[in-house]
Amino acid sequence: MNEDVPRQLDRDHHAADDPAAPTTTPAQPKPPHHRRRPRYAGKHPRRFDEKYKEHDPQRYAETVAKVLAAGKTPAGSHRPIMVKEVLEILAPRPGDIIVDCTLGFGGHAREILPLIQPNGLLIGLDADPIELPKTEARLRALGFDEATFRAVRSNFAGLPKALASANITTVNGVFADLGVSSMQLDDPARGFSLKFAGPLDMRMNPQRGQSAAALLQKISARELATALSENADEPHANRLAAALAGKSFSTTTDLAQAIRNTLRSSPSSSFLAKRKRKNKDKDEHGHDDSIRRVFQALRIAVNNELSALESLLRELPLVLQPGGRAVILTFHSGEDRPVKKAFAEGLAAGLYREISHEVVRPAPTELHANPRSTAAKLRWAIRK
Repeated sequence: MNEDVPRQLDRDHHAADDPAAPTTTPAQPKPPHHRRRPRYAGKHPRRFDEKYKEHDPQRYAETVAKVLAAGKTPAGSHRPIMVKEVLEILAPRPGDIIVDCTLGFGGHAREILPLIQPNGLLIGLDADPIELPKTEARLRALGFDEATFRAVRSNFAGLPKALASANITTVNGVFADLGVSSMQLDDPARGFSLKFAGPLDMRMNPQRGQSAAALLQKISARELATALSENADEPHANRLAAALAGKSFSTTTDLAQAIRNTLRSSPSSSFLAKRKRKNKDKDEHGHDDSIRRVFQALRIAVNNELSALESLLRELPLVLQPGGRAVILTFHSGEDRPVKKAFAEGLAAGLYREISHEVVRPAPTELHANPRSTAAKLRWAIRK
């Protein structure tokens, strides 16, 4: 027997008794870190992206149904307005080529696409690089491939270019739903709404142009007053322009508060005082109405919406086939006036054989179900 063996055993025995001696016991694995299950943050979550269950409609279908039943629009979506009226006037048929100049959430496009099959094509224009891919994915998932539906990132002023790139000269119908979509209004990061604090941006395409904050810093009081008057019919245009032009506002709530402060400092008429007493729940003197009008005017200016609309109206007679139809939804007088004028001039010049002499309004049932349709006006024209 090797005499070194007992010596080694003796050393091992004494090492076990020595607390300073290194242990040979293998380290035990640490238990996995416990992670709490993600939970809905309740009525008053801190983060906007957690605020609404409607952002996950498949998981919270019951909540979405309740929102719709209450006559509201689920967050992150858009309810198409006057779909029945649009389809009746546009009259899409199998094989037609239709252009949706304001694709948005794709609500109208989704209803038009089945009606132009087989062999029909819908071209959807939208300047928003954030929402356009989402809408294209939704429509692709419904089975509408490239031969049936094409998405083009452009505003409606780019209609001729979009058609030329598709080797198309004339189409059977053109539809445009002007204004801003609910997805944009409901996202504070886009800066379109005063409901939540967000950067004062308002660009349909955040990658191009200047934000509303940059515009306010550069614009003169005279130019701003004109924009407030022409784009939103704001009665306090001069007073607000003098207070806001050349100033720096980083968030939507900063601008909203500046508007309130400006209007509060003005003398109150007896009419406004009576109005305040009559409805105490509303912001004093109806300041929120002015805030909405200022936001609207800035959005139109930032995105050059009226200039794009003029381009669209100018091109319509050139891109419509004989008998082709144009349907346009507007949401304020600044949009409706040029549409009404262009259609009337086109009729007088013999470009259109028929136009709507009166606006078409949403039905009472739609007004009740979707309050955001309240301001909608529909006008149409048929190519001679």
